[in-house]
Amino acid sequence: MSAGKNEASRKGLDRWRQDDRLIPRKIMEWYYAKHGKQEGPVPVERLRAMIASGEVGPSDLVWREGMPEWIPAARATELSSPGSVDSSPPDEGQQVTPAGVAQPGYEPPLSPHAGQHVPNYLVPSILVTVFCCVPLGIPAIVFAAQVDGLVARGDMAGAMQASKKARMWTWISFGTGLGLGLLYVLFIAVAGASGI
Repeated sequence: MSAGKNEASRKGLDRWRQDDRLIPRKIMEWYYAKHGKQEGPVPVERLRAMIASGEVGPSDLVWREGMPEWIPAARATELSSPGSVDSSPPDEGQQVTPAGVAQPGYEPPLSPHAGQHVPNYLVPSILVTVFCCVPLGIPAIVFAAQVDGLVARGDMAGAMQASKKARMWTWISFGTGLGLGLLYVLFIAVAGASGI
């Protein structure tokens, strides 16, 4: 083991060896955009295989940490050659988003650590299921359970949609349980007053 690698290990850096150079592991994780939707991260080997199989086309956009913007896969030279790691930025003035729309500045891919919190409503959905209305509380629990998994995969739009549905079903269950409870109390009061 070389002295440089020992030093990197002592510092706790997550690195690996490629072509006798230490390469940060995050540089080798790629994101790609397919049909306007961001996917990834995937290891460089997996992305190369996806390009070779045609799953990712030459015009599909790719990005990795250290790159200033998304570029078409055909322009990412390090994806075509297994031994090269090119960190040079693409030509000026060609910044694009995964949807292919020109943008004035760069925005990296969303990740679960991007600081966006999506409420999952799991606790309220369980409480209304137990105390209010079981049949209507079940969809609330199902949607609430999906939120964190969608956030972990980077599907923020799907997570927001599941969160909204969980909140909606929680309130529907609560309202139904409250309404049925009030009807029961009213029935008891009327029955008691009439001597039934």
